Amino acid sequence: MTPHHTTAPARRSAPRGGRPAVTWEQARATARDAVQPLPAVTLEPADALGHALAAPLAARTDLPPFDTSAMDGWAVAGPGPWRLEDRTLLAGTRPAPLRPGAAAPIATGARLPAGATAVLRREHGATDPATGTLHVRSAAPGAAPGADIRVQGYECRTGDPLLPAGATVTPAVLGLAAAAGHDRLRVHRRPTVELLVLGDELLTSGLPGDGRVRDALGPLLPPWLHALGAEVTGHHRVPDAAAPLTEAVRRSSADVVVTTGSTAAGPVDFLHRALRANGAELLVDSVAVRPGHPMLLAVMPGTGSRPARHLVGLPGNPLAAVAGLVTLAAPLLGRLGGRTPDAPHRARAAAALPGHPADTRLVPVRRAENGVTPLPYDGPAMLRGLARADHLAVLPPGGATEGEYVTVLPLPTG
Repeated sequence: MTPHHTTAPARRSAPRGGRPAVTWEQARATARDAVQPLPAVTLEPADALGHALAAPLAARTDLPPFDTSAMDGWAVAGPGPWRLEDRTLLAGTRPAPLRPGAAAPIATGARLPAGATAVLRREHGATDPATGTLHVRSAAPGAAPGADIRVQGYECRTGDPLLPAGATVTPAVLGLAAAAGHDRLRVHRRPTVELLVLGDELLTSGLPGDGRVRDALGPLLPPWLHALGAEVTGHHRVPDAAAPLTEAVRRSSADVVVTTGSTAAGPVDFLHRALRANGAELLVDSVAVRPGHPMLLAVMPGTGSRPARHLVGLPGNPLAAVAGLVTLAAPLLGRLGGRTPDAPHRARAAAALPGHPADTRLVPVRRAENGVTPLPYDGPAMLRGLARADHLAVLPPGGATEGEYVTVLPLPTG
């Protein structure tokens, strides 16, 4: 395992302006509180997938809408044995009533006829063709009143709340909404994001060489942003120069611009200059977190009919950029999309998790039955540990001891 990174002396880095970096918790709260949910739209169910509900989802019908059979077998009226009726009850039909003492074959999901008191499972019954009767097999359970009947309204009644506003529309939600009678869904618009990848040294194909390296963030960030609820409308390379970056930020029409690199004070770090040229206000300018402390969040004023926009500046190192993504982009995009924040996940440390002396530390971990375990290759420029991780552990200053519970952030898997 590679050594865990701890930076000494134990002091928090300051941004370009010399102000103290905000804490990780403050940064996330600032990002979340910087915006309000985007307007609601009404969409066809298939188009609503991945959006957040803008209003509670209520049942428009009872579920089930009528008594149905939970099993293949026979609908029976009263105690057996029963006289077999010459008909089969299938789903999609409204059957005539069942006479007392009678039985009729029934399929799973078929509507129960009036007069039926139970369903006798196929494996529990036997018929006698000679007499035209049905009886319970020896040692099999009988057909107690209500047996294997899905009673009308068992899952919900008309008007019952099914899901709150802010819930994400998943495939299961689409199925529930359809079953409950919804043809369209009222959801918040997904925030649009334009991704600007900065760096003259980046290659998009081939092997690194001659001082140039492969772009890891270009492939990594768009699907991750989509998993966070964004609609990525643009993905562009921008050279390391002030004018092109200023112009790219100015002309973007996305709700949120996400940049990679140029957040510190190096010789080609022009993001602060570009933000000043666009009249932006810095809401966060450096966060007391490792890796990723030179991340930033800015708001650019609206002009005329053009609303205000936000910019999330991620560090250029891959793991540091991911830290910026979960710290600033995730709460910002979640609030814009109207999503209800997930409750914090807590997990036991299966081994000691070394931290930074003064700052929060985000560490790739893998969850197992005995807790979360740190992974090697967790430096700011590394992705090998992250590629094996399923969570990021949020470590307070000083880290966590074995057995201690820590906050973990689930990583998107697709």
